[in-house]
Amino acid sequence: MKIVVIGGTGLIGSKTVAILRQRGHEVVPASPQSGINTITGEGLKEAMVDTQVVIDLSNSPSFEDKRVLEFFETSGRNLLAAEASANVRHHVALSIVAIDRTDNGYFRAKVAQEKLIKAAGIPYTIVRSTQFMEFLRAIADSSAAGNGVRISSGLFQPIAADDVAANVADVALAPPRNGIVEIAGPERAPFNEIVARYLKAVGDPREVVRDPEARYFGSRVEEHSLVPLGEARLGRIGLDEWLRRSQAAA
Repeated sequence: MKIVVIGGTGLIGSKTVAILRQRGHEVVPASPQSGINTITGEGLKEAMVDTQVVIDLSNSPSFEDKRVLEFFETSGRNLLAAEASANVRHHVALSIVAIDRTDNGYFRAKVAQEKLIKAAGIPYTIVRSTQFMEFLRAIADSSAAGNGVRISSGLFQPIAADDVAANVADVALAPPRNGIVEIAGPERAPFNEIVARYLKAVGDPREVVRDPEARYFGSRVEEHSLVPLGEARLGRIGLDEWLRRSQAAA
């Protein structure tokens, strides 16, 4: 089966491409560097020839509210139009848990992307994921205040990129759900506790301060703002195991 992976050279994309190739599929890792650009439309028509599944793992180069919305709307329209012309049988997109329950510009842009997918008429599955463990340092750095890090006490359930890729690959090879599949890490705990465990493990001396008013990329965090409310597929890699693997690979 021919599968095109938009964003196929990124963190999740490269892992997803490897899994699908190991399973014997013809996989095209698409990116502007490879001549396939969802914003300009370059290379899309050619890439879609004989393609049965498209996995959209694209991400905006800017996180400014207006630009991120423009990215996902433009990219989504161009990609879905090309798929429709080529009679692609399954569109898979990676999205984020709780984007319709947490308000910030990036989440609003992802909601707009999901609406385009649902209206396109192409069989689809949307995979909503919790935050990746690989972004814990960036989260801590963005929450720095003096010599400490201020983090909400709302619940957090990060997932390893390897588990995200495995789930995306499984969904891509299954029949379209025409709905949403949620995925999350195997451990759920207060956000501040998980960040504190991470910083301690990597030898970062900064103190994590539990702050119910601390924002998450501009959003207020309630107890269940960042975790699945219903059934979710859980990853296999816990935080401690992910830390061991990350430190071994460093």
